[in-house]
Amino acid sequence: MYKLLTPHINSYELLDSGNFEKLERFGDFILARPEPQAVWDKSLSEDIWQKKASAIFRKTKGRDQLSPEERGEWHNLKKMPEKWFMNYIQNDINLKFKLSLSSFKHVGIFPEQAANWQFIEEKLSMMNASGNLQEKPKVLNLFAYTGGASLISKACGADITHVDAVKQVISWSRENMEASNLTDIRWVVEDALKFVKREVKRGKKYNGIILDPPAYGRGPDGEKWVLEEGINELLKNCLALLDEQNHFFILNLYSMGFSAIIAETIINQNFQEVKKSEMGELVLQDSFNKKLPLGVFYRFSSH
Repeated sequence: MYKLLTPHINSYELLDSGNFEKLERFGDFILARPEPQAVWDKSLSEDIWQKKASAIFRKTKGRDQLSPEERGEWHNLKKMPEKWFMNYIQNDINLKFKLSLSSFKHVGIFPEQAANWQFIEEKLSMMNASGNLQEKPKVLNLFAYTGGASLISKACGADITHVDAVKQVISWSRENMEASNLTDIRWVVEDALKFVKREVKRGKKYNGIILDPPAYGRGPDGEKWVLEEGINELLKNCLALLDEQNHFFILNLYSMGFSAIIAETIINQNFQEVKKSEMGELVLQDSFNKKLPLGVFYRFSSH
């Protein structure tokens, strides 16, 4: 079944979207930044956007072929801090994320991923309650960025391995862990495909695997990553690492035009017992009920 997942976070709000931009509240501050999927008209006037925004991101020309992120700079209209913290509270989980005005328009969190964080919490709670595991669930988070899924997994009692190719992002994740009063996440600065190939050779198994691959990227040693060229090999190796009896698996795809059915086809070809599968789009809905799609997902679990 194809689903639209729209999470709710108390400290985040999509106020408006349109004309290739979005207006968002992160904690105490409101930001305006580019959004290529927001092809419709804004509901609020440009004047209201200007009055509401604490900072506005403006694109600059030029982009690296393998780093197609939109570069630019923030115009800090209300002298907001360059860095601040945002709370995430869900059930018994209370996390803190450090946010920052980066030159790539990102701020350190993807709010639409909260739909997957709730899925992780649910599946780990079921695993822990089942009594089928002799030790803590083992979770692997690849292309893990600033660690939202890693923090959720750790808060739910899992042993978490967090893999990202960018050392500065690992440091950012560690700050989030410490701010959230968590410890003992395993940090790995490495190309994701290299890491999973080595883990397969070692015979390792994980109860949960989370993949969030970009459309393009480079590893720490200059390894080139292109999603459509690498996704088949990456998924086959990840599925070889997944525990057959007790597992969950999440794949996010942000590349525009890339279908979740591609993931479904590769996974069904390489994993014998796909149960409780879901696929669809991660969506944020603004205060005028316009739905903004922010990537596709495919996920499944044994429970």
